[in-house]
Amino acid sequence: MRKLFTICTLLLFAIGATRGEEARVRLSEGTLARAGEEARVRLSEETRVQVKYSPRWDNEQSITLDWSDGILRWSAQHNDEEVVAPSRLTMVTDRGTWGEGIDTAEVVRTEGEDYDGALVNFGDFSIELRALRSGVAYRFISNIEGDYTIVDELAEFSFAAADMAWIPYVNHRPNATADYATQFETSFENTYTYTPLSDIDWRRLIFAPVVVEHKRTKVWISESNLEDYPGMFLSNRDGDGILDTEFAPRPKEVRQGGHNMLQGIVESRHDYIASCHGARTFPWRVVAMADNDAKLAAQSLVWQLADECRLEDTSWIKAGKVAWEWWNDWGLEGVDFKVGINNATYKYYIDFASRYGIEYVILDEGWSVNLAADLMQVVPEIDIKELVDYAAERNVGIILWAGYWALNRDIEGLCKHYSEMGVKGWKVDFLDRDDQEMVAFVYDVAEIAAKYHMIVDYHGVYKPTGLNRTYPNAINFEGVHGLETMKWLGAEHDQITYDVTLPFIRGAAGPMDYTQGAMRNAAKGYYHPDYARPMSQGTRCHQLAMYIIYDAPLTMLCDSPTSYEKEQEFTKFLAQIPTEWSHGVGFSRHSKIGQYVQAQAENYIASDEGSREWYIAGLNGHKARTATIQLPPTYMINSIEVYADGKDAKKNGSDYRHYTISQEEYYKNKGVIKVKMAPGGGFVIRLTGDRLMGQAKWK
Repeated sequence: MRKLFTICTLLLFAIGATRGEEARVRLSEGTLARAGEEARVRLSEETRVQVKYSPRWDNEQSITLDWSDGILRWSAQHNDEEVVAPSRLTMVTDRGTWGEGIDTAEVVRTEGEDYDGALVNFGDFSIELRALRSGVAYRFISNIEGDYTIVDELAEFSFAAADMAWIPYVNHRPNATADYATQFETSFENTYTYTPLSDIDWRRLIFAPVVVEHKRTKVWISESNLEDYPGMFLSNRDGDGILDTEFAPRPKEVRQGGHNMLQGIVESRHDYIASCHGARTFPWRVVAMADNDAKLAAQSLVWQLADECRLEDTSWIKAGKVAWEWWNDWGLEGVDFKVGINNATYKYYIDFASRYGIEYVILDEGWSVNLAADLMQVVPEIDIKELVDYAAERNVGIILWAGYWALNRDIEGLCKHYSEMGVKGWKVDFLDRDDQEMVAFVYDVAEIAAKYHMIVDYHGVYKPTGLNRTYPNAINFEGVHGLETMKWLGAEHDQITYDVTLPFIRGAAGPMDYTQGAMRNAAKGYYHPDYARPMSQGTRCHQLAMYIIYDAPLTMLCDSPTSYEKEQEFTKFLAQIPTEWSHGVGFSRHSKIGQYVQAQAENYIASDEGSREWYIAGLNGHKARTATIQLPPTYMINSIEVYADGKDAKKNGSDYRHYTISQEEYYKNKGVIKVKMAPGGGFVIRLTGDRLMGQAKWK
């Protein structure tokens, strides 16, 4: 099912080029360049290749590949300053090691609308390089036929030992070992540790993305186009400035077990990381480089480098919000039926969603028989067809939760059965691995679900690597230390700092299902965990700002309908915030990783006048601050409304202010809006009108 592209490197010989000669060729299949692009071929006696991308309006990015001593090394430069020092790259196969003992190479220069590149052919393998506006990337390409295995891959990222880094360790396990074998099974959820590279705990794996601060440049590291191959972990075995890659070996024996018998527990693994057949590409190793934090949050390298969409029709894919029951523990009040996993409870959630224009309701864990791992066995209290029909009459879609093991038993049959019933998608959970076998499952689910017009929200999963471009029905991903943890983590945990770090690291990889929307909000010193009636750390407007700042085409309203209905003014505003934007989200250059985030997003309003709406949002860390926004005074404003922290928000996190700014006041203040943010606070401003062109300026 997983498409492996035909590699065109041997095209060089077909056109009869000789050493020192040049020719113009067109490359097919999009593997080396997009259709219709041109490439320049050069059979090179050089021992290094550099690719630069120099947009007139931005910084120069470049990547260099060197094999002058017979060993492959790559490096990255930002504005001609070396950021990633020469670093080894090798791929060990059962047919030999790629990246050592190199003599000559053949070079294909490529270019696209948004990149400059090169393909360097070394015979059995090639290295493809790209330089883009926000950074650089490289990947291995196999040119061989037949079956073979990848034993290991080395990708070094070399910095100074004293360089600081933001890293997420794999969560601690009591049986963790320094050989990393016990750490490959993880939910990919943890907060960030800010540390010198030399102080990284060499015994612990790190999952991507990470950020390294090298002199004046911020460096973001991850991968893209991860398909039929294990995901990339990082480590620092030697306590120096070099981050090394680690990969989970391919599973040999996997047994059913774990949470409610829904996980695949790896009992043994092969002595290689991937089995392959024929010519194919491997994942991109991606480095974004920027001179300020905001550019890290705004870049989209993972999406740019991913394979283009494989679906002919995407019109059926519908983003939206979800009324979600698990976080609030099915917490309805004042109803005349027993609350729980039953049709009466879900009909209440559906009615709530319908009243507020919320697109979906999820039936989370509990609708199928516990411990059976069989999604055809539905508990007697639930009638799926009745709920689907009831929801459809109210313009609400139903999404079903599924554990990995249960869905993997018959992906095709389950998608066919429930799509015919009218179910709109899956929330698949407890994957907790990114070895080759699990990555294949992730692609299989997206491909098969698309066949039946079903969306997929992945939980317990690794970071996004571009699947949402290739299969846009893969609409959201967890891989985030989200709000669910507030059900059990103690007051010593600092979620606020994580919230204002997240957009620059994990958020830059792609959509994330943080599951925000808490209505019980606790200022610092007032939070405590409560599984049945949970609360968030920070203020109400801190939660609200996430709906603009966090990329989530499918996003939760995590609290109870009872809580939302008690505050209808707030809920109506929340429910109408878009989950997709006409021009994406722009981040203020004043945003600081780990301190605060300021952003804006634009959306067209369907009307005869073609007017627009803008949202401007701030998400604050632990220090109170005032945001000053300068808007063009030439805007033709229809309305401005503000949701901001209330005067008592420092003590009562649920306290907020909602006020409007008149046209007269707006023009009198020459387009300047000031908003105070409490510690752990936030704000959202919504503007409507015409001629809302240009960018807000932050002071």
